[in-house]
Amino acid sequence: MGVVMKSYDFLNTASILVSDDRHATHGDKTLNHVNIAKLWSAYKDVEFTAHDVAVMMALLKVARTKLGNLNQDDYVDGAGYLAIAGEIVSE
Repeated sequence: MGVVMKSYDFLNTASILVSDDRHATHGDKTLNHVNIAKLWSAYKDVEFTAHDVAVMMALLKVARTKLGNLNQDDYVDGAGYLAIAGEIVSE
């Protein structure tokens, strides 16, 4: 896996990635997930929420751990998406 990371390292990196620094690049994370939910809903004719999007993106990262080489980014991103899901559901 490359550099050995501890749980704290994965969570700290995820925290940095979902912080306000990303807001400048990608816009508001909640609004971004709302927009994705609207697009997925229109495409599938099924109602998706921003929370659904964040959880399903975390599941995508889990799925990626099953095949190919181990990639630390999948764990970091998965933690980040679950954190975003928690933030969305608590708003």
